[in-house]
Amino acid sequence: MQAAPVVSPEFIDWSGPNGLPRFEAIDDTGFEAAFDAALALHDAEIAAIADNAEPATFANTIDALEIAGDELSRVSSLFWNRAGANTNPVIQELERKIAPKLSRHYSKIGMNAALFARIDTLWNAKETLGLSLEQMRVLERHWKGFVKSGAKLAKDKQEELAGINETLAGLGASFGQNVLADEKDWVLFLGSEDELAGIPDFLKDAMASAAAERGEEGKFAVTLSRSIIEPFLTFSERRDLREQAFKAWIARGANGGATDNIGIIRDTLALRAKKAELLGYGNYAELKLDNTMAKTPDAVFGLLKQVWAKAVSRAREEEADIATMIAEEGKNHDVMPWDWRHYAEKIRAQKFNFSEAELKPYLQLEKIIEACFDVAGRLFGIKAVEIKGVVAYHPDVRVFEIRDAASGKLKAMFLGDYFARSSKRSGAWMSSFQSQHRLTLKNGAHGELPIIYNVCNFAKPAAGKPALLSLDDARTLFHEFGHALHGMLSDVTYPSVSGTGVSRDFVELPSQLYEHWLTVPEILKTYAVHYQTGEPMPQALLDKVLAARTFNAGFATVEFTSSALVDMAFHTAGKVEDPMAFQTDYLKEIGLPQSIVMRHASPHFQHVFAGDGYSAGYYSYMWSEVLDADAFSAFEETGNVFDPAMAKKLKDNVYSIGGAVDPEDTYKAFRGKLPSPEAMLKKKGLAA
Repeated sequence: MQAAPVVSPEFIDWSGPNGLPRFEAIDDTGFEAAFDAALALHDAEIAAIADNAEPATFANTIDALEIAGDELSRVSSLFWNRAGANTNPVIQELERKIAPKLSRHYSKIGMNAALFARIDTLWNAKETLGLSLEQMRVLERHWKGFVKSGAKLAKDKQEELAGINETLAGLGASFGQNVLADEKDWVLFLGSEDELAGIPDFLKDAMASAAAERGEEGKFAVTLSRSIIEPFLTFSERRDLREQAFKAWIARGANGGATDNIGIIRDTLALRAKKAELLGYGNYAELKLDNTMAKTPDAVFGLLKQVWAKAVSRAREEEADIATMIAEEGKNHDVMPWDWRHYAEKIRAQKFNFSEAELKPYLQLEKIIEACFDVAGRLFGIKAVEIKGVVAYHPDVRVFEIRDAASGKLKAMFLGDYFARSSKRSGAWMSSFQSQHRLTLKNGAHGELPIIYNVCNFAKPAAGKPALLSLDDARTLFHEFGHALHGMLSDVTYPSVSGTGVSRDFVELPSQLYEHWLTVPEILKTYAVHYQTGEPMPQALLDKVLAARTFNAGFATVEFTSSALVDMAFHTAGKVEDPMAFQTDYLKEIGLPQSIVMRHASPHFQHVFAGDGYSAGYYSYMWSEVLDADAFSAFEETGNVFDPAMAKKLKDNVYSIGGAVDPEDTYKAFRGKLPSPEAMLKKKGLAA
């Protein structure tokens, strides 16, 4: 008989301050044994629920399922945090093994006939059980989840579906690792004044820091981190270097060789189409949209194409302005994608008489973090207290207690991980080590405190200098903290509907809505202060920033919407033999200007192919944007963007309710109605 794996207790019994993990005690080499032990415990718990001789009740089946697998959740949260935010070869090798293993594990649960029979019994008798609204939602989530996992399929079809899910999990892990490898491996070192023409000091500092990290002291590195590549494309006067860097940026995942993702995309689309067919759906988009606000692919295409026509029209006007400026400089080249950011910045400087470089000294990371916390305090009555000396999963990570401002009661723990590094995947995201709920656990603990973290990829400054953000960076920080608030303010009973446990096209509402408070004049006046003088942003510059909010909106909307449309086209088409030809043909069909590319070309479209979180779901940012524009209007209509009564309605019906209520119902409870796209189009400057 094989001995049980020896597992460090720190993987499961977290003994750090306020229940945090003791990250320093968690060794990468211990994850495999921790997973094996946690999987075995979860198997035993599932068997006990499924084989219970007592008739099915909500308590002995659904409550029991909700708290089962606590050990696995803890090990998984630690592992996926490390895999995304501070990876290494040991973690990457295990990721390729554990992703299919976890898929196999959950497929087995989803196809457990005895367990589904108990859930199905409850579902069929739901109207007689006296369930609360939240319990009804939780039961529905479990029942639909089992059906989508193949619980109603014949045994041979169940096995086929399990195999598909396992293969997809492995493909997703490989996709993300390939993108990270391409980002990590490419760098352009610059040194001469000519090569640095146009580069402002804040960007030189970030590039010098990136070069030093790569062992090239005294040089300046252009990397594929968005916080460096985008400002480089904006400010560099060297068109040849902009072209070189841009082409490397958009080629991530499509460079041939071991890190090429095109075959993974083809295989993923074929398997997803087969999965949808097995489960009785016409295509994978129909499967994914079944439990969303949008509900159907036609509804999604309807919104996207309505916006697309207006965005392309505006982008053509913007392109003409850029072409005029190029001609005025005595040049005769076409407007190409590596030109757009550069000339748009010049036009903005000319039209609004300010540049990104002029703005950036007023946007210190430290002050924008303070602004995030201040807005949360004004709206929701909480305060953040930084806890020094707590070891997190990386030395750059900061730890905060989130407390009720009036009573001082601890509400959540929050970790902020703000700087780019080669061990971190690109982008920005929110996740959790632990979600809020009020159920009693096996160890007798009543409920759990949310432990939430944000990950960003801002350029790390040179030692002794402050981190300065672009306006887009500052929006990103507010966006991710909006997600964090969704997790930290959660006030539900059941883990499965806690915090961000909502439909995909509702989950971006709390984050995108929160962005609006960044540009509230009162907030900018208080926190947009010059890093050297401490002086607030001059009123004239503030007025220009606010006036320019919809500048370049055509470009930004075309970038996003093209990605969302391609995502939907892929997942309504079924099997696609040549993904890149399909992408090219579709973009030509919808009329993408040659001067703009997709925000996320398919070979590095991690939202869609590094797992299936946003597959047939990238549109959800825009769906939520319709909601967030309307929701912020609710505050503006009161004459006070911090109106206490409106803030309470927002907290009660959006930030704290999680998935315990249908999103349409909870939005109507907040606003009284569902919105039309008009407020969103107006916010973008695409409608009068």
